[in-house]
Amino acid sequence: MKRVVTLAGIGLLAISLSTTGMGNKPDSDIMALMSNQITNGKSFQSQQIYNQWGCTGKNRSPELRWNNIPEGTKSFAVTMYDPDVPTSSGWWHWVVINIPGNVQSLPLNAGSEGGKNLPEGASMLKNDYGFKGYGGACPPPNSAPHNYRITVYALDIPNLDINSNATPAMADFYILQHTLAKAVLTAPTNAR
Repeated sequence: MKRVVTLAGIGLLAISLSTTGMGNKPDSDIMALMSNQITNGKSFQSQQIYNQWGCTGKNRSPELRWNNIPEGTKSFAVTMYDPDVPTSSGWWHWVVINIPGNVQSLPLNAGSEGGKNLPEGASMLKNDYGFKGYGGACPPPNSAPHNYRITVYALDIPNLDINSNATPAMADFYILQHTLAKAVLTAPTNAR
């Protein structure tokens, strides 16, 4: 069973996946994702915009916090994905895997290249810009708004045992096989 809850104005969209099929959970038990830089349904701030390809942002990943973690969670993964880019496979802006199960936040700019701001044990995969780190929003000129989705996944395994050079699509495949719950923030950002 999938439930979606949105709370306008506080940057929160949560999706809970029930693996037991035993009925509805109270809203207070649904995994939630929050950020001081992102309000669900609102455009990114300039600090989350890419700083190349004609875009002039600061390219800093947002601070993220999550709560209402399901029982059995052993690790987390965080992704940022643009389904609206004009390709048949979307665009991966950020993939963080193997975030320890006792961590419930990432600081501002955790996605800097080299991963120095990540929790111990966590790592990033190469994004579609071609580097391991956060690559901010940068919709093509004259396009409709792109719906950038930042998702945190609660996983039932402590470590995704995938090659450090794996593609984001491969990581997504393994993430989805082990997801207990997820929460999403969406930032629809206009063309420059």
